[in-house]
Amino acid sequence: MNGLESAQFSIPAVLALIALFYGGTLVISGAIRKKKENADDYMTAGNNVGFGIAAASMTATWIWASSMYASATSGYTYGISGPIHYGLWGALMILFIYPFGRRIRAVAPRAHTLAEVMYARHGRSSQLLLAGSNVVGSLISLMSNFIAGGVLISLLSPFNFTQGVLMVAVGVLAYTVWSGFRASVLTDFVQVVAMLGAVAILVPFIFFAAGFPAAFEAGAANLTAQQGSFFSSDAFMNQGAPYIAAVLAYAIGNQTIAQRLFAVREDLIKPTFITATIGYGSMVIGVGMLGVLALYLDMDPAEGDVNNIIPQMAAEYLPAVLLAVFFAMIIGALSSTADSDLAAMSSIVMADVYGQGVAGGKDKADPRRMLLIGRLTMVAATALAVLFAGLRLNILDLLVFVGALWGALVFPVIASFYWNKVTNRAFTTSVLAALACFLPVRFDLLPDFMVIGLAVDVLAILGVGIVLGLMTFGFVGLRPALVVGAIAIVAAAPFALGALHDYATLSGSLVAYAVSTIVCWAMSARSSQDFDFAEINRTVGDFDVETESLTETVRDTPTSGRKA
Repeated sequence: MNGLESAQFSIPAVLALIALFYGGTLVISGAIRKKKENADDYMTAGNNVGFGIAAASMTATWIWASSMYASATSGYTYGISGPIHYGLWGALMILFIYPFGRRIRAVAPRAHTLAEVMYARHGRSSQLLLAGSNVVGSLISLMSNFIAGGVLISLLSPFNFTQGVLMVAVGVLAYTVWSGFRASVLTDFVQVVAMLGAVAILVPFIFFAAGFPAAFEAGAANLTAQQGSFFSSDAFMNQGAPYIAAVLAYAIGNQTIAQRLFAVREDLIKPTFITATIGYGSMVIGVGMLGVLALYLDMDPAEGDVNNIIPQMAAEYLPAVLLAVFFAMIIGALSSTADSDLAAMSSIVMADVYGQGVAGGKDKADPRRMLLIGRLTMVAATALAVLFAGLRLNILDLLVFVGALWGALVFPVIASFYWNKVTNRAFTTSVLAALACFLPVRFDLLPDFMVIGLAVDVLAILGVGIVLGLMTFGFVGLRPALVVGAIAIVAAAPFALGALHDYATLSGSLVAYAVSTIVCWAMSARSSQDFDFAEINRTVGDFDVETESLTETVRDTPTSGRKA
């Protein structure tokens, strides 16, 4: 008995919950809808979103349904340190990228996408690499959220998976398509407040209903020594370390994050990122502890699928009213990320494909045509994600793969904002070289020779130093970053040499960091280019300067301060 059979909602109950949730978001979206939309507001809400909405939107975008499921899976698999290795590193990555965010915003104050900035900085090939990787990543993310919704609805109601996917897809598209990013950030605010409230109620309720804290003593025998340790090496090497590398890449390369960076008021970037760090960490670690409780209870996942742990725990221990709250929490989590993915893809097609590409620049683009293109992009992306959702692919593996791919972009992107010698050729060559090395390492396609394994280890150890050096560089500059990177390499070498290549996910990501950094630095150091960063601001700016700005509806919240 897994609790799911006896906890299903009736068809009218599920339809009422879906109608209540998406009806509410549709009302919010309709309230800000204007007869004549502004193309720039559709992409970044006028670059002037206040603190409360920006922080909530950053948190909601970083939290998605699969991250809750994955955190619980980590707790079930690795024990008490599992959710910490999942949630803590994901939260800290938000904090670590904020110094880079301030620099990016300083050189490109009116940008819409990071790819658009790369076009101004380097040229077409760099723009295409960043735009293409973001479209693929956002489509996979959108698909995974639809899958999470379909699975949830099929588990807790008589509806099947396909019907559940369609309900979520139509609901998200309906409230996002007309106002784009403005609708996304405004509904995020409501969704994240509701999610935080739900977590604060549901997790403690399940804790006591399942017999804890007494169950800790009774269930301790179900844990291995590694699962019972706060300092589990298994959890760090298989969960924490790969996640550090992956989420740093997500944070730098992901358009959904960049879009919020360009949207928030410039003087509010720091408090926005700090608040999102705290919100993400507390919510994801808290939900992940449900997996630890399931481990102590020796619960078997329904159908052998660990993604069912959270719904099982909810179905087993929550009364009907709180189960409905849980249902709304998961729908809110997946919808907040799905609408961000739609807004991200539409902005890339509007600004990069049409604005800077087909139209030939911000002064030649037709804002009305841009809006039409953005809305059609959302419809097409939704249709593709629904089709791909039917494949039921392993979503977490795909996302780790995309995160590692973005790892190839991290150093070239960051260096392009600080070092005027980085060229388009250095950017493109370094990314492609990193991808060429990453793929065989990640998928274990290299011959099993000791010398090849050692070469992978050496590059991965360099990658450790590069990741920690980049984190340091953002806060305190180049020299301390070099010191930290060098110490990390020396400290890691005795333990990692000869062993790191056995962890394909981790070593693949680190090799991508190392190769892209080495190639980009080597080619740029010999360059005679002296790029003027002011050129970015001259190239990147508003497309729709004539339409009255419509940002007033999302500019301020009761917690936002006055513009400095």
